[in-house]
Amino acid sequence: MSNFWHWTVIIVVTLHIIAYCWLLFATSKKKTDKLADNTTGHVWDDDITELDNPMPRWWLWLFVGTIIFSVIYLILYPGMGNYKGTKEWTQLGEFQDAYQKVVEAREETYAAFINKPVDEIIKDDTAMLLGQRIYANNCSQCHASDAQGGYGYPNLTDDDWNWGGEFDTIVQTITNGRTGIMTPWAGPLGEEGVQQVAAYVRSLSGIEHDPALAEAGAPKFQMFCTACHGPEGKGNQILGAPNLTDDIWLYGSHEIIETALYEGLQGHMPAQNEVLDEQRIKLVAAYVYSLSRK
Repeated sequence: MSNFWHWTVIIVVTLHIIAYCWLLFATSKKKTDKLADNTTGHVWDDDITELDNPMPRWWLWLFVGTIIFSVIYLILYPGMGNYKGTKEWTQLGEFQDAYQKVVEAREETYAAFINKPVDEIIKDDTAMLLGQRIYANNCSQCHASDAQGGYGYPNLTDDDWNWGGEFDTIVQTITNGRTGIMTPWAGPLGEEGVQQVAAYVRSLSGIEHDPALAEAGAPKFQMFCTACHGPEGKGNQILGAPNLTDDIWLYGSHEIIETALYEGLQGHMPAQNEVLDEQRIKLVAAYVYSLSRK
């Protein structure tokens, strides 16, 4: 606040307080023309008269009290320009104090679960409620509110896990994130080779396919794909390579197979260790872990 407004506020507030005090003093000594019947002489509707009674004392002292209160308040708290008051109170300080109390209470609640094994945590209703709220605030934007995922975002309620569905693995995934890359194979395979390998991949899941193309694609699959997906196409959780035999498709459906072979795929889950602390990661990991075991 500039010096101009600083002094303007002080002068205006001070003049108001002085004016209120003068009003009380001036009116307390004023004499009124009181008639013998204690009326002012004003009559309405021939039978309604205005009495000339003094203001109730409690009302008067309430007015005095508000003036005294305002003076004390302006000494203790901000109100006179840039003057901070003897208590140096600020809205920000009030917010920080209240926020700190909330944080301390929250941390105390979270701390109760940090050393518990996951089997106990998933049986605790409070822990699961906390985990669900953390999930809703930080994970549902990608994996959906029901945790069933979407195109490019895995379903967390089934038993199909590219990187592993054990509790410790889920904690690691949330903490450090994951990056999944499938390189395009259009160059090495050619158009016909892509169709053949796609037919073979379909055959692994029992999906409708061309047997002749699948037979031709089998050796190409062994040559180009087994390093990640394994010789039987069951995937590799160390690499995040999905199981190709269970008819569960992260990027839509089996119709994406040829597109994936042509163009490749790339998925990224950002690390959450800068957003969530260890306690919250453990709770949300336990919540996710519980979803696939219901």
